[in-house]
Amino acid sequence: MTKAYLGIELGSTRIKAVAIDEKHMPISTGDYTWASSYENGIWTYELQEAIEGLKTALSGVENRENIEAMGISAMMHGYLAFDKDWNLLVPFRTWQNTITGQAAEELTAAFGFNIPQRWSIAHLYQAVLNGEEHVHKIAHITTLAGYIHYLLTGVNAIGIGEASGMFPIDSGINNYDEKMLTAFEEKMAAYDYAWNIREILPKVLMAGQEAGKLTEKGAEILGGLLKPGIPFAPAEGDAGTGMTATNAVAERTGNVSAGTSIFSMVVLEKMLSRVYPEIDMVTTPAGRPVAMVHCNNCTNDMNAWVGILKETLQLFGKEVDTGELYTKLYQKSLEGDLSCGDITVYNYMAGEPVTGFDEGRPIVLRSPNADFSLANFLRAQLYSTLATLAAGMVILEEENVAIDKLMGHGGLFKTPVVGQKYLAAATNSPVSVMETAGEGGPYGMALLAAFLKEGNGRSLDEYLEKEVFADAKETTLVPDPADAEGFRTYLTRFKKGLPVMQAAISNL
Repeated sequence: MTKAYLGIELGSTRIKAVAIDEKHMPISTGDYTWASSYENGIWTYELQEAIEGLKTALSGVENRENIEAMGISAMMHGYLAFDKDWNLLVPFRTWQNTITGQAAEELTAAFGFNIPQRWSIAHLYQAVLNGEEHVHKIAHITTLAGYIHYLLTGVNAIGIGEASGMFPIDSGINNYDEKMLTAFEEKMAAYDYAWNIREILPKVLMAGQEAGKLTEKGAEILGGLLKPGIPFAPAEGDAGTGMTATNAVAERTGNVSAGTSIFSMVVLEKMLSRVYPEIDMVTTPAGRPVAMVHCNNCTNDMNAWVGILKETLQLFGKEVDTGELYTKLYQKSLEGDLSCGDITVYNYMAGEPVTGFDEGRPIVLRSPNADFSLANFLRAQLYSTLATLAAGMVILEEENVAIDKLMGHGGLFKTPVVGQKYLAAATNSPVSVMETAGEGGPYGMALLAAFLKEGNGRSLDEYLEKEVFADAKETTLVPDPADAEGFRTYLTRFKKGLPVMQAAISNL
């Protein structure tokens, strides 16, 4: 009987399950498509749909009886608040929301540590500042991955990488930072709540630790698709699983995950010299400090335009495979001018804290003399997916952060060469992509499940380097100087046009 390890990730657009074999290769997958909704000023998902989607994704996985270990991953951050009986108190507030500006600013000042708006602690404190009624009833706060993990195992714990997107972590003790917990307690002293921050956060676990087993109740929730007793790795966020999937958990390594959102993760040799609002400090699943540049917007606007182009083809009776259409359009962009023919695209479907926007407005700007061709438009679209990230990555260059390799994974890299070539130009760094790049986070979660059973006391980076990726096939592209110069021209134009975005938000 072939052993299998299962990784499940509840991403922004897909819930995906990936099973890998003893050689760490994907052998079976299943998925479910879903989308966030904007309700009463909040980006949210229905938790019941998460369960239904989970079952649909699992039903596509073959030989489920062979699963030796598994783990749950999901989009990081956000806010799920529950009472003592685990009743949801307010709808899930996702990472997409930019509604916690006051809380993030106050906590950053109190902690001397950057607290982004999407972090769970910012959402909690903003609810306190707002005087929201539900805050009195809070007994637990967690993330989407943490909640699904609890439902299936009865264990209220998450992996350290996921925890680092809820509340700052002290890598010296591999737990929540004591000084910052105390600072938060001091701020809460003015309020009359029965709970304490130390009590309502989930327990922190390290990669390789067992985080419970699938219970009878959990198996029932999954419709009997899995047998009770399967051990679970600690629940992780999509950042941690992305690092794992690309063998980027050791110092001087980095990766870029590009899908609905885009973020870079660089494992540091030492802490940055000061606090930067554009840089989030999180950890690897093994607790190493990581500098993260997180951008809320990546391919959503491009996806919308692909839908328009597909609809145009249908007017002529042409039905094309969506995957093939993406490939053709990505490849067509390579024919475009290196600086996109004076076309600038703003892909801000949601707010973008890196550039200071609480809301987004997708915009296409072009001069009267612009070369408005399909290739130039598509290239501008794909450049826009990387522009905000590139603006944040400049800080790491100024901090002299060493990166020996930058790995790319996620939907942007499914079409060979294209996304990889543009990322190399945007970061002026060599970019590598593995054969498994399109699998992304759920593959990384499956590897963390395998590490639970096969780690044998080794560090996560040693295990990945020697057991998983020793013979991995990858392609590397170095930046083309002409591409890099073209992207810099585009980025300069992109930054200059940001006031147009502000005007659109103010008036539309």
